[in-house]
Amino acid sequence: MKRYEAKTVEEAIELACADKRVSRENLNHFVIEEKPGGIFGIGAKAIIEAYCLKDIENFIFDYIKQYFENINMACDIVVESDEEGFEVKLNADNNAVIIGKAGQTLQAITNVVKGAASSKFKRHINLLIDVNNYKEERYEKLKSMVGRVAKTVQRTKVSARLGQMTNDERKIIHQYLSTFTNIKTESEGEGNNRRLKIIYDSKK
Repeated sequence: MKRYEAKTVEEAIELACADKRVSRENLNHFVIEEKPGGIFGIGAKAIIEAYCLKDIENFIFDYIKQYFENINMACDIVVESDEEGFEVKLNADNNAVIIGKAGQTLQAITNVVKGAASSKFKRHINLLIDVNNYKEERYEKLKSMVGRVAKTVQRTKVSARLGQMTNDERKIIHQYLSTFTNIKTESEGEGNNRRLKIIYDSKK
């Protein structure tokens, strides 16, 4: 993050907004130092670190670009953002290597990049990395499979536990099943053992 220095924090924020060409509402900042001045404000000093949405996008892009350069793999990278977070779309000569078995390599890359960005900007970064629409296709397949399981639970009123899924996949399935009558979902376990449970709920 870039540092800005002025006599007051407000003046430093104004400098940062002008430099990044964003409004005050779209700027995030941390006060590094704030020193009040003496008579007439002589000696006053304020230092802040500031960033905006574009800075996070650039960091994610550069981080991933460096990763693929280090492994000598050409890869197209597109970073987009919205209110929910950041999405990275990748496309390489060998997408299967990036995805890995059951998407494990892709999830590991996502976790590393998310951790680096969250540490850099001192906030939780919501990040999804997709490879040639692998995630979207995976979501649709999961919905189809889970939908059949949910209908069985509706009919038999017997709960069912789903197999291993990544955090983003569990979130998608939670949302998807929230539209089913008499069905609710709960998460069980921790870490890699975390699973979704589909439960019959007569009150829903």
